[in-house]
Amino acid sequence: MTKFLTFKHWQLFGLLMGIPIIFQIISIGSIVSSNDPTAEFKFFPVMMILYLGLFLGWFYSLGTNLHKKLPETVNMNLKKFKIFLLIPAIYMVLFTFYMSSIFSNVSTGIEPNPAIWGIIFPLHLFSMFCLFYCLYFISKELKAVEWQKPVTFSDFAGEFFLIWFFPLGIWIIQPRINKLFENNTDGETENESLS
Repeated sequence: MTKFLTFKHWQLFGLLMGIPIIFQIISIGSIVSSNDPTAEFKFFPVMMILYLGLFLGWFYSLGTNLHKKLPETVNMNLKKFKIFLLIPAIYMVLFTFYMSSIFSNVSTGIEPNPAIWGIIFPLHLFSMFCLFYCLYFISKELKAVEWQKPVTFSDFAGEFFLIWFFPLGIWIIQPRINKLFENNTDGETENESLS
């Protein structure tokens, strides 16, 4: 997972934004060639899972590797971060497949049960809460590692919003991450090869 730490900002941006655009072009091509408006939804789960894997993989890589560099005066719960990252991952995979099945059943005339939204809505809100916690965790870790001391929200609010609005923030955050890990990743590979 340390590969995400060495990606340049433009490489990470290309992965996170380029893959959905490529899948969108492919799905539009399949709609045009087959005259089937539901053809797009055959690609939707694959695209979403790939995108989520990259995005949440970046989060996981940042959270776990920055945690190793925290000063001893900063105590953050890595296990809680991992659980809060896993919850939206599972929810989004299930939600993606559910939405794909709804859209693929449109042509058959099968109506989805509206009661399911009573379950989906609170799960969606909790999943959003979990993602915001992960944003908070990573941005706090980043600033604490850079400053090597405890920080408050006002110290890392900029990082929080840059990671939240990642298509723009990635151009500022990722070079700082590269700088923190440019020497460390070489040392890790040397240690791994010795053992």
